[in-house]
Amino acid sequence: MRQILGIEFDKTINLCFRLTLIGMSENALRDLNTIPATERKSESSSKTCLAKPSVDNADENIEERQRKKNGSSLVSLPVNGNQAVTVNSGIETGNGTVAEVEYIESENLNDLEDIDICLKNLLAGLDSKDWIVVCDALNNVRRLSLFHKEAMVDILEDVITLVAKSLKNPRSALCKTAIMTSTDIFSAYNDLIIDSLDTLLVQLLLKASQDKRFVCEAAEKSLVAMTTWISPMSLLPKLQPYLKHKNPRIRAKASMCFSRSVPQLGAEGIKTYGIDKLIQVAASQLSDQLPESREAARTLLLELQNVYVKLHDPMPATVSEEPEIGSWENFCQSKLSPLSAQAVLRVTSVAREGLVS
Repeated sequence: MRQILGIEFDKTINLCFRLTLIGMSENALRDLNTIPATERKSESSSKTCLAKPSVDNADENIEERQRKKNGSSLVSLPVNGNQAVTVNSGIETGNGTVAEVEYIESENLNDLEDIDICLKNLLAGLDSKDWIVVCDALNNVRRLSLFHKEAMVDILEDVITLVAKSLKNPRSALCKTAIMTSTDIFSAYNDLIIDSLDTLLVQLLLKASQDKRFVCEAAEKSLVAMTTWISPMSLLPKLQPYLKHKNPRIRAKASMCFSRSVPQLGAEGIKTYGIDKLIQVAASQLSDQLPESREAARTLLLELQNVYVKLHDPMPATVSEEPEIGSWENFCQSKLSPLSAQAVLRVTSVAREGLVS
């Protein structure tokens, strides 16, 4: 009898415990229903974000890659084994559309249909706030330079000022078009632009020193054109201040231009310009920070040595008692400090030994 009563008592206790749990669950459910929907949504979304961060990041990466893909540059294929005719750069504009900018090589530019209308609208186009309009105007400057350079002479200074303004623009497509325009101006007008060269020169040196490869390569090509088409007598004084620029990369590009320009003087031109001035410039670049500057200095020193030897051949011993008085070694020691002379002689003697061997 006691066992039966004990079992019944245990059953009663268990039943009461279950009823208590059910009551607590119902209260919790009622409390949950009283919470505002916005709070429940916020809590739910926060849990979702914590649970799946990688999915959201993956979607963002896919969108970023797609944007880059849509804005990538397109290069036309070679025609008949020649270089590509144009390079189209897809640039996303502010309204979400994609504009194409053609990088047309100089030899593939067509002549203008109406020169007078082009000249009338040229300066306004170059100064436009619409960069697509500016690119079109820059290409018209190139066409005028190649086919009708006399027509632009009267406004050339203003044109160069506006081209330099485009060179400063952070938009790469506009900047490269301005660089290509500078190249065509150099080849067309030569020394006529020497008084306006500074505004172009500093920007081209900067662009040739930056990390964007396609802009850098275009700027270096333009600097080569500058040293090719502008006479060294006019160009060297313009370059010389940049050999001491605080930016080492600009010094390096200026050194390379200086080294390319000097040989175009010829032996007599180097003598006229002053071989002592040139050797001092080259010696100062031998200790520069960047290897490009030092290599340009070595190239220039070898050129100066060859010219000096041609101009100052030692006289035969039978005629002169001091045949070494006009030697390259004595010249360097007389024009440079002992340390600079030693560095210059080390470079030129090593190169001469290499040629002899």
